[in-house]
Amino acid sequence: MIRRRCVGVVVGVLLLASLTGLAQGVAMDPNVVGNTAVWYFTNAVGVPVTGLQLEFDQEVTITSKLDMGGFLPMLTPATGTAFTFAGGSLPVNGILELSWQPADAVPTFALWLSNGAPIGAPFFTTIAKLGYLFGQGIVALREADPVALGAAFEQFFADNADYLTGLAASTGLDLATSLMPIIMASPAEGIENFFNTVVGMLGVTTLEGVLTGGINFTSLFAALGF
Repeated sequence: MIRRRCVGVVVGVLLLASLTGLAQGVAMDPNVVGNTAVWYFTNAVGVPVTGLQLEFDQEVTITSKLDMGGFLPMLTPATGTAFTFAGGSLPVNGILELSWQPADAVPTFALWLSNGAPIGAPFFTTIAKLGYLFGQGIVALREADPVALGAAFEQFFADNADYLTGLAASTGLDLATSLMPIIMASPAEGIENFFNTVVGMLGVTTLEGVLTGGINFTSLFAALGF
């Protein structure tokens, strides 16, 4: 039986996830048994994975782990807010069952890994993690296919022409002019910091506010795989 608070949080989290197209990534099935959360993390990427990164909204203690179909050792201490499982393999539709306390703690970030590199669509619930993913994803695409990255941003500017014109008028920030030099040259941390600065200027405090605040991220999400 799932507690009402846990259900409410999870439904809200999955709603936000659906806004960013997080299929083919980490499928999560939440449950609560007594005073312990029992969640199932299924590999929905479509190929085998070798690790999982997982973060929570509060400190938790992992009380048990069960691998179904493969094996992903836990490399981090059992108590904390961030955990890494890696060094083995989990096949398509393989499941990692994790139990933790307190039971009302919920994941804020989940991402499968393949030989240490992100694979599949990430799950995230915070603005800070979106900025992190933008930084990491943009640098990876820039190195792999700079033409595709340029095309994605060209479409982004076209999709948001009216919004960006209004932003320049109200804040003095010409995003199209200031963003591309950073995108094409800065490290992931620089891109992440620029994203956080712009979000701060807009006064947005929630991920939902970013995703529904008038900016169309479709082309960037598609290019970056999330």
